Amino acid sequence: MANNAKNTEHKADLAYPNDKQRIINVKKEYPRQKQKFFVARLRAGDQKAASELVDMYYKQIYLYMRRLGHDRQISEDLTQESFLNAWRHIGQLRDGKALNGWLYRIASNTSKLFWRKHKEVAGIEDIEVSDNSTTHEKVGHNEELEFLRNAVERLPMKLRQTIVLHYMQQLTIAEAAEAEGIREGTFKSRLNRALTVLRKQATRKGSLP
Repeated sequence: MANNAKNTEHKADLAYPNDKQRIINVKKEYPRQKQKFFVARLRAGDQKAASELVDMYYKQIYLYMRRLGHDRQISEDLTQESFLNAWRHIGQLRDGKALNGWLYRIASNTSKLFWRKHKEVAGIEDIEVSDNSTTHEKVGHNEELEFLRNAVERLPMKLRQTIVLHYMQQLTIAEAAEAEGIREGTFKSRLNRALTVLRKQATRKGSLP
């Protein structure tokens, strides 16, 4: 499990807006009508559908936990706990409701509960970026990723989550707002504040013109 988690991190580009490694777009695999049928299977207690849900979202939720500042082991534990919580509350998943936003909201609450219990300051742990770079361009890219990772880490948690959900996890504004349990307008406001802070930090560093 640990090796799988490490490999998952190696394959993911963990910066934020310049992310070129796209997380699998589940909505392409599950068009609206097919997703309604899938949700109906989940609500009916279909164990095969539950396994499919884990297969579809495990890597996304694990990376989400890592990007919120949890270490590998805690991220694995919280990812599994998120799916258990989702199964326990499967009746709350209404037909036609965005599956992405619903599952991420459960994962967000699972993470928040952990931080509340442990009262630790969340920080994005060093996550490996492939170190086989041989060209100046790749080295520069890795340095930029490191700067962005550190900049996101310094954001207050509410602002950090907007960056993680929308840019790293590739959720739409509507899905991300659902995940946070807030209105779209509130989410957009937080996102703009987060981007303003990041741009100021990048400008001071000389990363932007």
